Amino acid sequence: MNTNLLRQSINSFAEASFSRSGGPGGQNVNKVNTKVTLRLHLNDLDGLSETEIDRAKTLLANRISSNGEIVITSDEERSQRINLERAYFRMEALITAAAKLPKSRRPTKPSKAAKKKRLEAKKRHGAKKAERKNVSRET
Repeated sequence: MNTNLLRQSINSFAEASFSRSGGPGGQNVNKVNTKVTLRLHLNDLDGLSETEIDRAKTLLANRISSNGEIVITSDEERSQRINLERAYFRMEALITAAAKLPKSRRPTKPSKAAKKKRLEAKKRHGAKKAERKNVSRET
């Protein structure tokens, strides 16, 4: 994965739209379009291989619209510029995390000492329960 190429491709192919944001902010909320909605087609991306794009599509299936676009909104701040930067950052982080291949697991076996320790703990536990059973009642 080429992160610089990916970043450039996100910046060039993503479509940003702005709308009015809710929440606190007084008259600023009613006048200024600070909410950012960022849309990006995964097929337009450069810097990802076909397998990475397929992996991103499967992992981000709940974020992909019916048009095949990833949609991200940002309206945390009162500044349109900061919300736009955050949206681009989140888009890049989401795609890189989804495209990253997981480490393959190397199966391991427990050591002899671990097996011995486990069996001794089982014996102690069994002995504790056995002591509870053998209480004789003499009256």
